[in-house]
Amino acid sequence: MKTYTIGIDFGTLSGRCVLVDCENGREIAEAVCQYPHGVMDDCLPGGKKLPPLYALQHPEDYLQVLRETVPSVLKKAGVSAQQVAGVGIDFTACTLLPVDKEGTPLCMLAQYADEPHAYVKLWKHHAAQPEADELNELAAKRKEPWLNAYGGRVSSEWALPKILQILREAPAIYHETARFMEAADWLISKLVGKEIHSLPFAGYKGLYHNNAYPANDFMTALDKGLDGIVGTKLSENIIDFSGPAGKLCPEGAALTGLTVGTPVAVPQIDAHAAMPALQITGAGELMLIMGTSSCHIVNAEIAENVKGICGYVKNGVIPGLATYEAGQAAVGDIFDWFVKNGVPAHYKEEADNRGINLHTLLTEKAEKQAVGETGLIALDWFNGNRSVLDDSQLSGMILGLTLSTKPEDIYRALLEATAFGTRMILDALQFPVSTIKVAGGIANKNGLLMQIYADVLDREIGVCQSTQAGALGSAIYAAVAAGVYPDLQQAAKAMGTPVAKHYYPNKENHKAYQKLYTEYVALHDYFGRGGNDVMKRLFQNA
Repeated sequence: MKTYTIGIDFGTLSGRCVLVDCENGREIAEAVCQYPHGVMDDCLPGGKKLPPLYALQHPEDYLQVLRETVPSVLKKAGVSAQQVAGVGIDFTACTLLPVDKEGTPLCMLAQYADEPHAYVKLWKHHAAQPEADELNELAAKRKEPWLNAYGGRVSSEWALPKILQILREAPAIYHETARFMEAADWLISKLVGKEIHSLPFAGYKGLYHNNAYPANDFMTALDKGLDGIVGTKLSENIIDFSGPAGKLCPEGAALTGLTVGTPVAVPQIDAHAAMPALQITGAGELMLIMGTSSCHIVNAEIAENVKGICGYVKNGVIPGLATYEAGQAAVGDIFDWFVKNGVPAHYKEEADNRGINLHTLLTEKAEKQAVGETGLIALDWFNGNRSVLDDSQLSGMILGLTLSTKPEDIYRALLEATAFGTRMILDALQFPVSTIKVAGGIANKNGLLMQIYADVLDREIGVCQSTQAGALGSAIYAAVAAGVYPDLQQAAKAMGTPVAKHYYPNKENHKAYQKLYTEYVALHDYFGRGGNDVMKRLFQNA
């Protein structure tokens, strides 16, 4: 009898589920569930308005994904629940929620339905930037050794700034919280019937470094209200990939329609989960996951501090290796912003008449241009900078606009800006990168963008064929947790997705891009490293 695993990718707007053949990694069926509440950045379900920079979610949406998608893929494939060997999930991070002693999210309690801080704080909740700044200043002043393991700065997207914001702005919620949990860990706990806390989320987003959180004297120096948080509201019971997270309990089986006792893998961060899906299990291999934002993930034999990189965790993705993470806070979101806000009506009419979308039209027009022809250069900080400056108060910029500038000129400059941002990240790494593999919908749709990346980076780029790399990776972790394969390397080799297309650098284009990149670096350092803080002043006055 054939065996299968299920992988579920919990993204920013939806949950995507795939049923995968354990023998060859073939994706037999998939299903998508859009979150009913979406991203709450304007108001709560009851109508209460939210302050700026909030990005909240409702945990009920995650349960709905399980209820809808798992039975759907089984039905589509004609596969029985008994044929499913294991389940794995991945999740955006840090996606934080406060729960009570019973593990119930506080937002699900009637008395807290109108309290914003009782809800899930999505990864892109940037309202905790003041807390992140305070944390960074104190850690640098005290020369905390863990700070440099995270590139020298902690992001507002991570757990501790979000927790500190709750303590400061909603102390009743803070004190009512029995545990702060990553949404991934909370969901796995629902599936297996016991509380779990996973190493990837704690290590990359929770400041859990060298098997410990920051010491209590640091916590109390940051705020006396944090006294004793480690071991109470922050669990020290952290598990890695040495075994499954547990097995489906009756509640988990009821949520999914699967069999009680089905092994469940330790959850993985969404972008990281794609690494085995792309058959990346060795040192020096960089994976670029490109979507609304981008994550850059590379393995190394060594575990050492790299300035400007989000951090590294030993055994956090691939057992036996240290995996480094960096990223860009907006990529696809930038292109989408411009298409929605910067294109005249006659372009839309042309696209409609040809039966194509605006992205395709602008790409076709931009593809005809030579490197540097537009006279434009842009900074890709439309949602702040994640690496290597780690500052959410930076903003985007387009330089060189004239009365002759056309939409395709701007569009190409924005494509190039994201490639320059990736080049900054690669330049920051202190060890060689041998191969680059890319996954994500944009990579498969926009050949010009991938060629620009190859030319800017002067590297061969391999684009992998799976459009659900995160979910496929989670299914691979599930196969290991279920004992179908003895280790992740063998599972990835059997079930991973091959490279579908290669892009090779054009040497003449690379030379031309070198000149533009020099200008990008000058602008990057001027606006991002204190030469002129006008972006921050404008941001704070907005």
